[in-house]
Amino acid sequence: MVLDAVDRRILALLQEDATVPIAEIAERVGLSQTPCWKRIKRLEREGVIARRVTVLNRERLGLGVTVIVAIKTAHHTAEWLETFAEGVAQFPEVVEFYRMSGEIDYLLKVVARDIADFDRIYRKLTKVAPLHDVSSSFAMQEIKSTTALPLFD
Repeated sequence: MVLDAVDRRILALLQEDATVPIAEIAERVGLSQTPCWKRIKRLEREGVIARRVTVLNRERLGLGVTVIVAIKTAHHTAEWLETFAEGVAQFPEVVEFYRMSGEIDYLLKVVARDIADFDRIYRKLTKVAPLHDVSSSFAMQEIKSTTALPLFD
């Protein structure tokens, strides 16, 4: 899909705050409301806008620990991955989950209340499917975190 400059400005505004009224978005991108609304609907229909969400403050919710979990497995079958992926999907604390290239097979980003809470999650996670090696790294400081994607010309 080809995005023009107006599409990119609309997307940038929505990434910053999805609650901005159509009238304000239209004014800021130089359109009237109906054409602006139609562009947003087209971007949704074509899957450029996947969904609109509210970003919560982890600290305010008592989820002050972020852990990056690197997993190696000796199993590389589709059945093992299906079992593991379905099991991991049951953990609301796992907020990101990737299949990797290189030495690490899977990478998870986990949020927890504290280290004891993470230990509870870790113990349950290691029972989902056979794992070869699990290595956890605790984030000391969040320096950058965003949901906004770059929008290039």
